[in-house]
Amino acid sequence: MRKRWVALGVLALAGAGGYWAFEANKFRLPGLIQDWRDPVQPNRAVSWQQGPEAPPAGERPPNIILIVADDMGFNDISLNGGGVAGGIVRTPNIDAIAREGLNFTTAYAANATCSPSRAAMMTGRYPTRFGFEFTAVPTAFAENLAHGDGVGPLKAIFHKDLITDDIPDYPDMGVPSDEVTIAEAVKAAGYHTIHIGKWHLGESPALQPQAQGFDESLAILAGGAKFLPDDDPDTVNAKLPWDPIDRFIWANLRHAVTFNGSKRFHPKGHMTDYFAAEAEKAIAANRNRPFFLYLAFNAPHTPLQATKADYAKLPQIKDHKTRVYGAMIAQLDRRIGDVMAALKKQGIDDNTLVIFTSDNGGAWYNGIPRLNAPYRGWKATFFEGGIRTPLFMRWPGHIAPGSTRADMTGHLDLFATIAAAAGAKLPSDRIIDSENILAGPAKRQAMYWRSGAYRAVRMGDWKLQVTKRPEKARLYNLAADPTERHDLSAREPQRVAQLAAMIARQNRDMAKPIWPGLIEGPVRIDVTLDAPWRDGQDYVYWTN
Repeated sequence: MRKRWVALGVLALAGAGGYWAFEANKFRLPGLIQDWRDPVQPNRAVSWQQGPEAPPAGERPPNIILIVADDMGFNDISLNGGGVAGGIVRTPNIDAIAREGLNFTTAYAANATCSPSRAAMMTGRYPTRFGFEFTAVPTAFAENLAHGDGVGPLKAIFHKDLITDDIPDYPDMGVPSDEVTIAEAVKAAGYHTIHIGKWHLGESPALQPQAQGFDESLAILAGGAKFLPDDDPDTVNAKLPWDPIDRFIWANLRHAVTFNGSKRFHPKGHMTDYFAAEAEKAIAANRNRPFFLYLAFNAPHTPLQATKADYAKLPQIKDHKTRVYGAMIAQLDRRIGDVMAALKKQGIDDNTLVIFTSDNGGAWYNGIPRLNAPYRGWKATFFEGGIRTPLFMRWPGHIAPGSTRADMTGHLDLFATIAAAAGAKLPSDRIIDSENILAGPAKRQAMYWRSGAYRAVRMGDWKLQVTKRPEKARLYNLAADPTERHDLSAREPQRVAQLAAMIARQNRDMAKPIWPGLIEGPVRIDVTLDAPWRDGQDYVYWTN
């Protein structure tokens, strides 16, 4: 892959100053190559399949909407006692899903980064159970780019020795076709299935949403996209010069979507507005038949881009990047409110189960402190800040408003819960880690996380994290220390041994990764990526 990029880059830049020009533009090569192969077309209208003109007679199954935010911090939601910029940015519409339904206060992402978490949501299985351990990236990307490289003494580690001929091509890195997705399960039960938004579970035709159970898909197939073109008159951009991956994103991501595997085309306006507007249209088209809608916003993931109107509403936030980020959160919340209003408008609000979550915690590389407060850590760590996630469910007549539950649950349980609501069958030929949490508290004794040599388990109130770099075990009692400030591993060696043995037993049942984690990058646990290095700062290495 890297050789192909280099060869095409030399050809593309042959008249622009030779090697110097190539080096100056190396971040732009993948985007340029994709534009050459698949240029972004002008916006075109999306036509959603129309359901029956009249509703069916008698009782009908509930509609189900799964709304997923991208890299949303625990503290971004005002219901959790916070909100961006010390509570300046409120999230009343997201809060309302919990206030009018059920708030799972001890819910966990299946992984601390987005792609494996989404794989778990779609399958109801630990992603490591079928080899989806790492986010898919091209080999050349892993070799050349990493968050946190060169911060103080910390260096990224590239495992060139893991490169073999059997590594799948980047488009083929995704959920294997023989896995059963929740879309396939509910489709077999008579549901019309719709995907809108981020996918990040494979880009080849055999792995795209429409090949994995979705009747219709309006997609960002990759891990992200621009919300607006850089120079759009309606955009306010916040670039992060301290982050090499942010530079790559700005150079290579496009303001583009695809519909049912079509050529790429520009969405209409800001991506968050566009996805919400199309969700409203899809709801209207399907108001008379049971549908499952997976609405996967790419906000507030980088690149940080807000509309001028939303940015203008937050003059009290003086830091530019925080103001852009806060504007994105406010926009996301408003548009989720519009989707909820569409259910009422179509007369199906009382027969729709709405689920809201985020794929993982807020990111350290944004340079915005306290995104996951009060919890410690970030995306790409197994501290609570990386994996504690909002999980709200609203279903009038079935879930009592204002309910809360503290049992340990999360992304793994979405599959079984959605299937039960839809009357769909769970696969019987494989281990399903998912539980129907609307039937009662989760029965599991423990939850596990793994990314390379970095592993964690929570059993009851106790949580153990084990890292190779640094070689360390961290033990916390989350009942007494929910923010993981007091490592008890030295005091509790027997408990460390017990939990480490549980991790080892769990790992024996997991699959070999379908593709290797080629890069390990340092993540400082208590500060953002742009913070200065200080001796003694705690860190972990994240494998991807």
